[in-house]
This record gives sequence, structure tokens and C-alpha cells, in this order.
Amino acid sequence: MTVRFVRPVSTAAFAARGLGLSALLLLVIALLAHRFGPLTTPSFVALVLLSAAIAALSVPLAMLGLIRLWQEGARGGVASVKALIYAAIPLGLTAFGAYLYLTLPRLYDVSTDIADPPAWVHQPAADQMWLTRPSIISPVDRQAQGQAYPGLTGRRYEGGLDRIYEAVLRVGPTVRISFGEDKSSKRAKQTPATKPAARSPNPEGPVADVIPVPLPRPDAVPVSPALKAGGGDLVLQGEGRSLIFGFRFDVLVRMREEAETTLVDVRVASRYGPHDLGFSAALADNFLRALDAELLGIAGN
Repeated sequence: MTVRFVRPVSTAAFAARGLGLSALLLLVIALLAHRFGPLTTPSFVALVLLSAAIAALSVPLAMLGLIRLWQEGARGGVASVKALIYAAIPLGLTAFGAYLYLTLPRLYDVSTDIADPPAWVHQPAADQMWLTRPSIISPVDRQAQGQAYPGLTGRRYEGGLDRIYEAVLRVGPTVRISFGEDKSSKRAKQTPATKPAARSPNPEGPVADVIPVPLPRPDAVPVSPALKAGGGDLVLQGEGRSLIFGFRFDVLVRMREEAETTLVDVRVASRYGPHDLGFSAALADNFLRALDAELLGIAGN
């Protein structure tokens, strides 16, 4: 009589694989919808935490499947390994975010000038939903920024305000910062260059119907999206985005002309949440490094 051995099946292993795959797919969909779609950051963070919770549920089930494979030879070892691989991605991402949250200061607004931060042209406003944060940046927060990012300081360049302004506009797109459309220049283009004049009552000779009227010469530096703030200051406000996750940031660049040099300060604030996980300082540092390279690296702190 032939004895046929039937291997038991680990239900926990296959359930773990399904949960791990679901967690990974949820993370990928949330990431794509946040980076390229309409999903806001608070909703994205909630979905990431949900995917991490689902992934965490799959881990003990996968371990149970491996234990049954070792003890009973139950089917499901491959499914358990796949479950652990799927779960590692959302769990690793969440663990890395938690590490940054705990090790970096609780900041969402950084500035290269902590004593006199540039003022916003338009105060940033966004629905924070469940990611509430204080509306005022205290001196204690600025001191914490100085201790955490001592190298984040302004730059002093040799050159006039117009030269530095043009360099800032060129550098912005290279680090994913958009300063918007120059509305003042658009209005200047729409201004008519000629003006109809009244017909001369003199019938003796032909008179031109249209007489050119000279227009005032435009400023060397447009006013919008920059704002001439007086005292030789020029301010540009725009929006920045992180490369992978698509986090949004409000960016302010202040240019102050002093003698034959121009001092550049940057302020960056995350659009959502009470903690920027260090992204704001990284964006400001990348912008200043790119500006150094654009201006031949001639800069002084």
C-alpha cells in the first residue's frame, strides 16, 4: 500500500503575502497621486501610515508561515518571504520618516537670516487638516534652526541687483523652484505703444492720424513677482517641490544691495505639517549652491 504524504498549507503565509502586497500597492498609488495628482500632503501622510500599519500586520503572519515551514514542512515559505519583502518598503519608509522626525528639530520654516527673516510677500495659507502646527515662528525655533543647520547662511555676491536677480530666476528651475509669471512685464507688453491724436483742422497738407507717444523706460528689475520693498531690497516669492515625494514648499528670496555687492537671503517653509523633516533646509542649501555655481562661485558669507 502506497503512503502519500500531503503537505499542510500555511494560511497565515498566504494571508501575509496578500497584506504585504496590498500595503505596497497602497503606498505606490498614494505616492503617484501626491507627486503627480491632486492628493494633498495630509492625505498622503495618512495613507502612508495606513500602508505601514497593514505591512506591520503582515510581518507576524509571515513569521508564522516560516515557523510552520520549519516545523511541519508546510507550504507557504516563498509566500512568507515575499510578504516580508513587500512589507519592508512601507515599513522602512515610515521608520526613516520617524527617525528624521525624532532627530531633527520640530521646524517647518527656516531662513538664512535668523535675526531678521525676510517677510512674506503673500502669507502662505493651506488647509492643514489633521497636521496642525503653530502659526508663529518663535525666537526659540530660530535658535534651534541655527544649532541644527549652522551652515545655512546668506550669500554676498559682487555685482548689482539686476545681475543677481537674473541669476536667481535662472537658477530657480534647476532646483525645482518656480517664481511664477512676471505680471508687471505682462502688463507692460499690453500697454499700447501709440496713442490716437486729434485730426488737425488744417486742410492744406496731410497730417498723420497716429502720433507715436514715447513710453517711460521700464525699470531694470521688474516689480512682480518681485516686490521692491524699499531700502534697496528686492523680494521674490515662489514655490518649490521635492524631487521624489513632491512635497510643496513656499520659497522667498531677498536681495539687498549694499555698495557694490548684493546680499542674498532665502526663506523656505513647508506647505503642510509642523515638521519639514529637514527638507526645507536641504532645498535652501541646494538653491544657494546652485546660485554660487551660476555666479562663478564668487560668494562670501
